Amino acid sequence: MIVSSGDGVAATRPTAPAERGDGVFGAPSTAAGEVADSSAPADGDVASGLATAAALLRVAGDVTLLAHVHPDADALGSALALGLALHRRGAAVRVSFGEPERAPESLIALDVAGLLVPATQVPAAPPLLVALDTGSVQRLGSLADRVRTAQAVLVIDHHITNTGFGTHNLVDPGAEATAVLVLRLLDELGVPLDADIARCLYAGLVTDTRSFRLASPATHSYAARLLAAGVHAEHEARNLFDTHPFSWLGMLAKVLARAELEPEAARGLGLVHTSVLASDVTGMRTEDVESVISLVRKSAEAEVAAVLKQIGEDRWSVSLRAKQHVDVGAAAVALGGGGHRLASGFTTTGRREDILAALRAALDTAPVIR
Repeated sequence: MIVSSGDGVAATRPTAPAERGDGVFGAPSTAAGEVADSSAPADGDVASGLATAAALLRVAGDVTLLAHVHPDADALGSALALGLALHRRGAAVRVSFGEPERAPESLIALDVAGLLVPATQVPAAPPLLVALDTGSVQRLGSLADRVRTAQAVLVIDHHITNTGFGTHNLVDPGAEATAVLVLRLLDELGVPLDADIARCLYAGLVTDTRSFRLASPATHSYAARLLAAGVHAEHEARNLFDTHPFSWLGMLAKVLARAELEPEAARGLGLVHTSVLASDVTGMRTEDVESVISLVRKSAEAEVAAVLKQIGEDRWSVSLRAKQHVDVGAAAVALGGGGHRLASGFTTTGRREDILAALRAALDTAPVIR
């Protein structure tokens, strides 16, 4: 079961830690009960993986970069940053994603070189395919078959649930964003930062770290480099977070009126949830809908927030967020999805009441993060 849950969260049903290809960094599985809050591979392993990925890209003359379906800022920003660097080095480059047909409006301006192409223009058998911020083959949607037909596949990702589906895999669950790995890869390639590349990377960094609230000291230093390269932080943040159509306010009024608080749920730490009906979002952009979870999670009485988004008659995409203590990634995995410990999601079919009942059960058995 595959999910796109927004806010930089990509999720997939996990398998055992990957063992194929080069530079695979599998994170330890979570145990039932309490879990530690660190899963980063050794620095030497990451350095080796970066060197392998750079060697592959240096000799590539034709590169197809794919983001996951319904791409967010980390997926698309990372793909465009790497694509722009390779394009300037003389490679034939295209960036795409399986669905929808058009990129989020807030991210289109990042494509300064016109690298974005529709899925129908992706070669049937790419010489080199690079999948970014994508946890599994299925997350590529209609382009998933290119993994089978490509001559080589490089996966660059930071999700703990990544299945290691490439011939080469650069996967570091300790990185706060895929953009961090792409920046380090550009350093390995000797690519200088400029404003256009930096803007793409900053979009991924600022969104996946929740405006740097989840960023490590090293990641703050990366952000400083991007600012020095020409990023205007206030402008980028306003475009990504604070710009919505007037009709968004009406949608929020309906959706927030449905919000419910369950203090005893999530191991007694509290669950707040609401639902977004298809009829609520007519004319809304993807980023308008995905912004709801950021508001719902502000409830002080709840550790966990959930937003059920209707994507079909009985089909729902569910976004999960936790403040600090409940591993919602494990809960999502139990329901067929995945993601991060504090941000995850899943998709499913059924009645809202039944989905909420299953979610309550999964949260009550989810590991506690200490």
